[in-house]
Amino acid sequence: MTKYSTLTIISCFFVFAISFSSLGQSVPEPPGTVISYMSKETGKYIGSPSICILPDGTYIASHDEFGPKSKEFASAQTRIFSSTDKGKIWQQIANIDGQFWSNLFVHNDALYIMGTNKHHGNFIIRKSTDKGHTWTIPYSKKTGLLIEGEYHNAPVPVLIHNGRIWRALEYATAPTTRWGKRYSAMMISASVNADLLNADNWRRTNALPYDSTYLDGKFNAWLEGNAVVSKDGKVLDILRVDVPAGNAEVAAFVNISKDGKKASFDAQTGFVPMPGASKKFTIRYDNVSDRYWALLNVVDTLYKTKTPASIRNQLALGSSADLKNWEIHEQLLYHPDISKHGFQYVDWQFEQNDIIFASRTAYDDASGGANNFHDANFLTFHRIEDFRKHVNKTRK
Repeated sequence: MTKYSTLTIISCFFVFAISFSSLGQSVPEPPGTVISYMSKETGKYIGSPSICILPDGTYIASHDEFGPKSKEFASAQTRIFSSTDKGKIWQQIANIDGQFWSNLFVHNDALYIMGTNKHHGNFIIRKSTDKGHTWTIPYSKKTGLLIEGEYHNAPVPVLIHNGRIWRALEYATAPTTRWGKRYSAMMISASVNADLLNADNWRRTNALPYDSTYLDGKFNAWLEGNAVVSKDGKVLDILRVDVPAGNAEVAAFVNISKDGKKASFDAQTGFVPMPGASKKFTIRYDNVSDRYWALLNVVDTLYKTKTPASIRNQLALGSSADLKNWEIHEQLLYHPDISKHGFQYVDWQFEQNDIIFASRTAYDDASGGANNFHDANFLTFHRIEDFRKHVNKTRK
């Protein structure tokens, strides 16, 4: 029998049409609809936004907590939210103890969440059959404890291709504990008809380690990879690449064998220019437009001499016909300040002609705003209406 955790259900979480005030002065509201809010004074920050759409049209969103007063290094906390009115009103429905850096997805009509149990923890998966209110506990190899050890990932997409479900992650055990240098790129996959909670049903590739010689020594890290299928049917792990200040942004294209057992990388051809690729991004393919789409933290020319990963004040809609040549179509979110404002780690889904997305947003509030651009105080919901029109608009 599958065991379920007992979760604290909050029947009425903030319904936000927020109007903050501080010292009698109005504070600007963040763009979009607020799903969740945490003041920097709590010592906790909002991380790892994820969003998915259930078969009945319900939206489910999630975020974890990080920061000095969080439990990210022991048993991380993830909050689950629901909206039944297309994102106008959100309600917290659950809190998961022991879930971090996670993505939501729907498979065979069931809701799943996949990530680690803590900062650099075991790689786990949970399942919910009641729309996110209760979740299985990954206490064994048969119930969602997929890989034990130190792993890193983010709310990255799952891919269905050739009868398998694919998902990227990074092995985080290395001779060094330094950020970036400890991350090795890898992919896991399972049959689409398998019990996804059973670790024996998942196949993993080898892990490709950090290599200081990449990019002529200007390679800081690769992480937060996307499982993507190319136009010629090959599975790729397309990773964020961290580079020093003043360098152009690139993504890394790791090749995954058809059987899901081998990952390989060619440093001469595997780095591809991509705007915003030094920050976490999500790539998804749309068969209507026959294009790949992404929401990207592009860098304005004003900040070209700064470290690209630190510029998250602008979010844009981009697409590509071949994954190699990217077009930026529309600025979606922007704030002129880069130190305490950010729209980052965006997770998104297609919904007919629209794109819906959740953003880890650092913005003004009555406590003096976010701790910094990275330590977000809001989870916000947004919609891009008729997103495909931007392709034609760009080409006129």
